Amino acid sequence: MVGAHADDIDFGASGTVARWAKDGAEIHYLIVTDGSKGSDDPNMKSEQLVQTRQAEQRDAAATLGAREVHFLGYEDAMLEVTLPLKKDIVRIIRQIKPDTVIVMDPTVVYGVVGDYAFVNHPDHRAAAQATLDAIFPLARDRLTFPDLLTEEHLEPHKVEHVLLINMRGEHDYYVDITDVFETKVAALLKHVSQIPDPASARAMLEQWASQAGAKTGSKYAEGFVRLDIR
Repeated sequence: MVGAHADDIDFGASGTVARWAKDGAEIHYLIVTDGSKGSDDPNMKSEQLVQTRQAEQRDAAATLGAREVHFLGYEDAMLEVTLPLKKDIVRIIRQIKPDTVIVMDPTVVYGVVGDYAFVNHPDHRAAAQATLDAIFPLARDRLTFPDLLTEEHLEPHKVEHVLLINMRGEHDYYVDITDVFETKVAALLKHVSQIPDPASARAMLEQWASQAGAKTGSKYAEGFVRLDIR
């Protein structure tokens, strides 16, 4: 699971995390930025916020049954698609060797869903694009970043499946999360610094999950764009 910020994955895919963990999958989170800008509290300092958000993400991941959370620590709100960022993501991919990666859809710049219009955070897009580049072809090719192989002994790895969190609701693959929906809610509410109104957050999650579930005949679901990489 790759997110630009702590809580990104828990909004968009934590039901799937809980579902897969319950079924025996080994789940890792990779959080790209330090989350140091996401607060309206005039008394909050960036250094404190970084520690708070990391602790919240670890608590959320543990609630869902994930094994580990990895942090790259890039500055929040300043993320760019660079070769060093791609290399850092390749390193984690080669260490963990995932068969599936979930990340946001980098093509979603803005959207209108019902009465709600949004501009996608540039960190979301940058983290997602760098992750897709890392997946294909960088993590796969032996001669790319040769020092990862010769100095860090990280063999190339081919990711087989990618699920994109598409905020416009353009989905072609669904995961039934009905029996883990309460776990999703509990995990998201661990992000206390980001959720001032838990009741509204829960209502939003119910709306999203119900809309996706209606596409599959289940009460609650999460939808993705699925890529099977050949």
